[in-house]
Amino acid sequence: MGGIEGNIAGGMIHIVDDEEAIRDALCFLFTSRGVDSRGWPSGAAFLAAQPLADCACIILDVRMPDLSGPETFQRLRALGNTAPVIFLTGHADVPVAVQALKAGAYDFLEKPFNDNQIVDLALSAIQTHHAAEAEAASRRDLAARRATLSAREDEVMALMLTGAMNKQIAAAMAISIRTVEVHRGRVLSKMGVRNAVELAAMLAADEGAPPAAD
Repeated sequence: MGGIEGNIAGGMIHIVDDEEAIRDALCFLFTSRGVDSRGWPSGAAFLAAQPLADCACIILDVRMPDLSGPETFQRLRALGNTAPVIFLTGHADVPVAVQALKAGAYDFLEKPFNDNQIVDLALSAIQTHHAAEAEAASRRDLAARRATLSAREDEVMALMLTGAMNKQIAAAMAISIRTVEVHRGRVLSKMGVRNAVELAAMLAADEGAPPAAD
Protein backbone atom coordinates (compact mmCIF):
# COMPACT_ATOMS: atom_id res chain seq x y z
CA MET A 1 0.00 0.00 0.00
CA GLY A 2 3.02 2.26 -0.01
CA GLY A 3 1.87 4.13 -3.08
CA ILE A 4 -0.45 6.37 -1.09
CA GLU A 5 1.45 6.72 2.17
CA GLY A 6 1.94 10.38 3.02
CA ASN A 7 -0.31 11.34 0.13
CA ILE A 8 -3.99 10.88 0.87
CA ALA A 9 -5.36 13.76 -1.17
CA GLY A 10 -4.75 16.32 1.56
CA GLY A 11 -6.77 14.24 3.99
CA MET A 12 -6.13 13.02 7.49
CA ILE A 13 -6.80 9.93 9.57
CA HIS A 14 -8.89 10.75 12.63
CA ILE A 15 -8.61 8.50 15.67
CA VAL A 16 -11.52 8.63 18.10
CA ASP A 17 -10.79 6.75 21.32
CA ASP A 18 -11.27 7.68 24.98
CA GLU A 19 -7.94 6.06 25.92
CA GLU A 20 -5.20 8.66 25.52
CA ALA A 21 -2.45 6.03 25.33
CA ILE A 22 -4.10 4.40 22.31
CA ARG A 23 -4.70 7.74 20.58
CA ASP A 24 -1.12 8.82 21.07
CA ALA A 25 0.30 5.47 19.97
CA LEU A 26 -1.79 5.42 16.79
CA CYS A 27 -0.98 9.02 15.93
CA PHE A 28 2.71 8.26 16.36
CA LEU A 29 2.34 5.11 14.25
CA PHE A 30 0.66 6.89 11.34
CA THR A 31 3.11 9.79 11.51
CA SER A 32 5.99 7.31 11.28
CA ARG A 33 4.45 6.08 8.02
CA GLY A 34 4.15 9.63 6.67
CA VAL A 35 0.39 9.92 7.13
CA ASP A 36 -1.22 12.89 8.89
CA SER A 37 -3.44 11.96 11.84
CA ARG A 38 -5.26 13.52 14.76
CA GLY A 39 -6.71 12.07 17.94
CA TRP A 40 -10.04 12.84 19.62
CA PRO A 41 -11.03 11.85 23.18
CA SER A 42 -14.68 11.21 22.39
CA GLY A 43 -17.22 10.93 19.64
CA ALA A 44 -18.89 14.11 20.87
CA ALA A 45 -15.64 16.09 20.60
CA PHE A 46 -15.03 14.82 17.08
CA LEU A 47 -18.57 15.58 15.95
CA ALA A 48 -18.49 19.04 17.52
CA ALA A 49 -15.42 19.92 15.46
CA GLN A 50 -17.03 18.46 12.31
CA PRO A 51 -13.75 17.94 10.42
CA LEU A 52 -15.65 16.67 7.38
CA ALA A 53 -13.54 18.10 4.57
CA ASP A 54 -10.21 16.54 5.58
CA CYS A 55 -11.45 13.09 6.65
CA ALA A 56 -9.58 10.44 4.71
CA CYS A 57 -10.37 7.70 7.22
CA ILE A 58 -11.83 7.49 10.73
CA ILE A 59 -10.79 4.97 13.35
CA LEU A 60 -13.51 4.61 15.98
CA ASP A 61 -13.40 2.77 19.27
CA VAL A 62 -16.63 0.84 19.84
CA ARG A 63 -16.86 1.44 23.58
CA MET A 64 -16.67 5.06 24.68
CA PRO A 65 -18.57 6.89 27.45
CA ASP A 66 -21.58 9.05 26.55
CA LEU A 67 -21.46 8.39 22.83
CA SER A 68 -20.44 4.96 21.56
CA GLY A 69 -18.55 4.28 18.35
CA PRO A 70 -21.64 3.00 16.47
CA GLU A 71 -23.65 6.04 17.61
CA THR A 72 -20.87 8.35 16.46
CA PHE A 73 -20.80 6.50 13.14
CA GLN A 74 -24.54 6.97 12.64
CA ARG A 75 -24.28 10.70 13.32
CA LEU A 76 -21.32 11.03 10.96
CA ARG A 77 -23.33 9.53 8.14
CA ALA A 78 -26.29 11.79 8.99
CA LEU A 79 -23.92 14.76 8.62
CA GLY A 80 -22.93 13.58 5.16
CA ASN A 81 -19.50 12.24 6.09
CA THR A 82 -18.81 9.29 3.80
CA ALA A 83 -15.19 8.65 4.82
CA PRO A 84 -14.35 4.99 5.48
CA VAL A 85 -14.66 3.99 9.14
CA ILE A 86 -12.67 1.27 10.91
CA PHE A 87 -13.87 0.14 14.33
CA LEU A 88 -11.57 -0.93 17.17
CA THR A 89 -13.19 -3.59 19.32
CA GLY A 90 -12.66 -5.85 22.25
CA HIS A 91 -13.60 -9.50 21.80
CA ALA A 92 -17.04 -8.97 23.36
CA ASP A 93 -17.80 -6.16 20.90
CA VAL A 94 -17.34 -8.20 17.70
CA PRO A 95 -21.12 -8.66 17.12
CA VAL A 96 -21.55 -4.89 17.41
CA ALA A 97 -18.73 -4.32 14.90
CA VAL A 98 -20.25 -6.85 12.48
CA GLN A 99 -23.52 -4.94 12.67
CA ALA A 100 -21.61 -1.74 11.91
CA LEU A 101 -20.17 -3.39 8.79
CA LYS A 102 -23.71 -4.09 7.63
CA ALA A 103 -24.46 -0.40 8.19
CA GLY A 104 -21.59 0.64 5.93
CA ALA A 105 -18.40 0.63 8.03
CA TYR A 106 -15.27 -0.44 6.15
CA ASP A 107 -13.88 -2.98 8.62
CA PHE A 108 -13.01 -3.64 12.26
CA LEU A 109 -9.97 -4.78 14.22
CA GLU A 110 -9.88 -6.55 17.54
CA LYS A 111 -7.57 -5.27 20.26
CA PRO A 112 -4.71 -5.89 20.58
CA PHE A 113 -3.92 -5.32 16.93
CA ASN A 114 -0.75 -5.46 14.86
CA ASP A 115 0.73 -2.03 14.06
CA ASN A 116 1.33 -2.73 10.38
CA GLN A 117 -2.09 -4.34 10.08
CA ILE A 118 -3.98 -1.23 11.17
CA VAL A 119 -1.91 1.12 9.00
CA ASP A 120 -2.29 -1.10 5.94
CA LEU A 121 -6.02 -1.48 6.59
CA ALA A 122 -6.49 2.29 6.86
CA LEU A 123 -4.52 2.94 3.67
CA SER A 124 -6.51 0.24 1.88
CA ALA A 125 -9.75 1.85 3.06
CA ILE A 126 -8.64 5.23 1.72
CA GLN A 127 -7.59 3.78 -1.61
CA THR A 128 -10.87 1.87 -1.98
CA HIS A 129 -12.89 4.96 -1.05
CA HIS A 130 -11.06 7.15 -3.55
CA ALA A 131 -11.63 4.60 -6.32
CA ALA A 132 -15.34 4.39 -5.49
CA GLU A 133 -15.66 8.18 -5.49
CA ALA A 134 -13.91 8.44 -8.86
CA GLU A 135 -16.21 5.78 -10.33
CA ALA A 136 -19.30 7.52 -8.96
CA ALA A 137 -18.12 10.84 -10.43
CA SER A 138 -17.57 9.17 -13.80
CA ARG A 139 -21.07 7.73 -13.75
CA ARG A 140 -22.57 11.11 -12.85
CA ASP A 141 -20.68 12.69 -15.74
CA LEU A 142 -21.94 10.04 -18.14
CA ALA A 143 -25.53 10.52 -16.95
CA ALA A 144 -25.17 14.29 -17.43
CA ARG A 145 -23.89 13.77 -20.98
CA ARG A 146 -26.78 11.47 -21.84
CA ALA A 147 -29.22 14.02 -20.48
CA THR A 148 -28.05 16.53 -23.12
CA LEU A 149 -29.17 14.25 -25.97
CA SER A 150 -32.41 15.11 -27.71
CA ALA A 151 -35.03 12.39 -28.17
CA ARG A 152 -33.94 11.96 -31.80
CA GLU A 153 -30.27 11.76 -30.85
CA ASP A 154 -31.04 9.19 -28.19
CA GLU A 155 -32.90 7.11 -30.76
CA VAL A 156 -30.00 7.36 -33.20
CA MET A 157 -27.57 6.36 -30.44
CA ALA A 158 -29.62 3.27 -29.63
CA LEU A 159 -29.47 2.19 -33.27
CA MET A 160 -25.74 2.99 -33.47
CA LEU A 161 -25.17 0.63 -30.55
CA THR A 162 -26.77 -2.21 -32.50
CA GLY A 163 -24.10 -1.77 -35.18
CA ALA A 164 -26.55 -0.30 -37.70
CA MET A 165 -25.04 1.72 -40.55
CA ASN A 166 -26.25 5.21 -41.43
CA LYS A 167 -28.36 3.88 -44.31
CA GLN A 168 -30.06 1.38 -42.00
CA ILE A 169 -30.68 4.01 -39.34
CA ALA A 170 -32.14 6.35 -41.94
CA ALA A 171 -34.52 3.65 -43.14
CA ALA A 172 -35.54 2.65 -39.61
CA MET A 173 -36.26 6.26 -38.62
CA ALA A 174 -37.63 7.39 -42.00
CA ILE A 175 -35.15 10.26 -42.23
CA SER A 176 -32.40 11.15 -44.69
CA ILE A 177 -28.87 9.78 -44.43
CA ARG A 178 -27.61 13.34 -44.10
CA THR A 179 -29.87 13.89 -41.07
CA VAL A 180 -28.54 10.67 -39.56
CA GLU A 181 -24.98 11.90 -40.08
CA VAL A 182 -25.81 15.15 -38.26
CA HIS A 183 -27.43 13.34 -35.35
CA ARG A 184 -24.60 10.80 -35.22
CA GLY A 185 -22.00 13.58 -35.06
CA ARG A 186 -23.89 15.31 -32.25
CA VAL A 187 -24.19 12.06 -30.31
CA LEU A 188 -20.44 11.42 -30.49
CA SER A 189 -19.64 15.02 -29.59
CA LYS A 190 -21.99 15.21 -26.62
CA MET A 191 -20.88 11.81 -25.30
CA GLY A 192 -17.23 12.74 -25.67
CA VAL A 193 -16.18 9.79 -27.84
CA ARG A 194 -14.68 9.42 -31.31
CA ASN A 195 -16.71 6.57 -32.70
CA ALA A 196 -19.45 4.02 -32.00
CA VAL A 197 -16.95 1.48 -30.66
CA GLU A 198 -15.79 3.87 -27.92
CA LEU A 199 -19.42 4.77 -27.19
CA ALA A 200 -20.40 1.12 -26.79
CA ALA A 201 -17.40 0.42 -24.55
CA MET A 202 -18.16 3.41 -22.32
CA LEU A 203 -21.82 2.49 -21.88
CA ALA A 204 -21.01 -1.19 -21.33
CA ALA A 205 -18.58 -0.27 -18.57
CA ASP A 206 -21.20 1.91 -16.93
CA GLU A 207 -23.84 -0.82 -17.08
CA GLY A 208 -21.43 -3.26 -15.45
CA ALA A 209 -20.61 -0.91 -12.57
CA PRO A 210 -22.43 -1.12 -9.24
CA PRO A 211 -25.09 1.54 -8.58
CA ALA A 212 -23.69 4.86 -7.37
CA ALA A 213 -24.39 5.77 -3.75
CA ASP A 214 -27.11 8.34 -3.17
